[in-house]
Amino acid sequence: MPSGTLLLIDDEPRLRQLLARVLELEGYTILQAPDARRGLELLEQHADEVLVVISDVKLPDANGVELLPRLKAKAPDCEIILLTAFGTIPDGVKAMKQGAFDYLTKGDFEQQLVVVVDRAAEKARLRRRVTELERRVGQRHSFGSMIGSSPALRRAQSLGEQVAATDSTVLLEGPTGSGKELFAQAIHEASPRRLKSFVAVNCSAFPRELLESELFGYKKGAFTGALTDKRGLLEEANGGTLFLDEIGELELNVQAKFLRVLELQQFTKLGDTKPTNVNVRLVAATNRNLRQEAEQGRFRPDLYYRLSVFTIDVPPLKARPTDVPALAEHFLQYFAAKLSKRLPGLDAECLRLLQQYEWPGNVRELKNVLERAAILAPANQPLTAAYLPDEFHALLAPTSSGALNPDDCTLRAVEARHIQQQLHKAQGNKTEAARQLGIGLTTLYRKLQEYGLQA
Repeated sequence: MPSGTLLLIDDEPRLRQLLARVLELEGYTILQAPDARRGLELLEQHADEVLVVISDVKLPDANGVELLPRLKAKAPDCEIILLTAFGTIPDGVKAMKQGAFDYLTKGDFEQQLVVVVDRAAEKARLRRRVTELERRVGQRHSFGSMIGSSPALRRAQSLGEQVAATDSTVLLEGPTGSGKELFAQAIHEASPRRLKSFVAVNCSAFPRELLESELFGYKKGAFTGALTDKRGLLEEANGGTLFLDEIGELELNVQAKFLRVLELQQFTKLGDTKPTNVNVRLVAATNRNLRQEAEQGRFRPDLYYRLSVFTIDVPPLKARPTDVPALAEHFLQYFAAKLSKRLPGLDAECLRLLQQYEWPGNVRELKNVLERAAILAPANQPLTAAYLPDEFHALLAPTSSGALNPDDCTLRAVEARHIQQQLHKAQGNKTEAARQLGIGLTTLYRKLQEYGLQA
């Protein structure tokens, strides 16, 4: 049975109550108003609940057709059905143009009212689901959703928020895995283009001979195998944002075509003789020094200057160590939920190692490390350093005053680190570690004491 809230606006109490009774029997909750003023008040109070407004055209204080925009302003996702005693085609056309779902004439609508209301309510439900999904996607890709509060991240976020409201081209610079695509999505979601497409292209993921046709599309017969016309990714992004990751991988001839896109918002497809117009905002990203590439002739200087209108340095993870604990906790709980496993958090030693590590793979590497750890770690226990990869073992610091510097390459230091690594691999099992090291258990205990190592 249908459910939801409907609003009836009609100055005839008997008809209003009759309609309310009929619709209540169908499972709806009914709000009633005798005039436009009260109808608008009720709609404002229950905007999140009302699916459909059923309003008489002739009200004591308003014309129903003219009331339509005001109702839509109060509740954009609701549908509106107008009732009239004397329907005319011009009034019906005007009502539909103003956004009415349907326009019914009193006296012959009884048989179709419930069907029309059900259809209108279902459309409103679908619209609200879409709105909610768009809201969730927008939140997930917003600057506010980024985890961390380090000064380096805040500076980059501030620049992104300022440029998002414009149509300026943005160049994101930063190492692989630092989150450049996340920044591009956040810029799109904070821009006036957010309701249009965000199309991401990794220029290094396509064979160079195919990238041009994927970006610009082609006409039938442009080359062997071009059996039909093909829309390019630029057209798919029309009205929205095109994100070109690793833009330094573009061939020089493709760079020339993109220069025309930036200058004139038009391009020519492969095999075509006339240009195609688009309205696209370009956000590009690179882990290279494009200025240096341009100076050395590997990137067009004119394209570089057009791309670098507004440059944002996306900081590497090692530049924001204070963000590591929050990111690690987020990823750990994310993967724990996927694995249906309860993991209370990370212990202090594990967090210390994560913060000391250099993170050459940046946030992407941290995410991968936490996924592996979540798989290996037992449930209901804090994550320990034992479940981190081998490269973290050298960072395990002895607690004695004779602690060895990880950069120390003396035989003593190398031996201490090797013993610590084997203990880590054996998950603290000294007997197994001694076996792997090829020494006796007594010798291992003596070495642990000598170097001040922790099992």
